[in-house]
Formats: sequence, C-alpha cells, structure tokens
Amino acid sequence: MNGIEKKFGRTIRSFREKAGLSQEAFAIKAGIHRTYVSSIELGKVQVSIQIADQLATALEIPLSKIWKQIEKN
Repeated sequence: MNGIEKKFGRTIRSFREKAGLSQEAFAIKAGIHRTYVSSIELGKVQVSIQIADQLATALEIPLSKIWKQIEKN
C-alpha cells in the first residue's frame, strides 16, 4: 500500500478519537466490522468510496473534511 492508505487511516483514527468513539462503537455506527476499522486505521486496506462515505457519516462530518485533513498532512 502506498502512503494515501496510511494518511487516510491516521485521519480516520484522529476524527474517531476526537468524537470519543471506541473502534467497536465506531464500527457499529458505520455498519462495518471492528477488525476492518482497525485495518483502515493502520492503512492496510484500500477503502472504497462507499466505505469512506459510511465512515464520514458515522463521524457526522462531510467526506470533504476528511480529504482536506489528509491534504494538510
């Protein structure tokens, strides 16, 4: 995997922690498995746009905010 997966994962983790959500609670809210959340946060998987949208919805932020944060880092 290249750097974008890791940047995306770190960004998701940061927003999740700011929201005060455990990986388990976040996974339930996003409708995905907790181990998949872990893989995303570690940058081990390529995420589809559908999953990215589910993550943003679970975080209650626009998807664009995630991308803007990635671009800053």
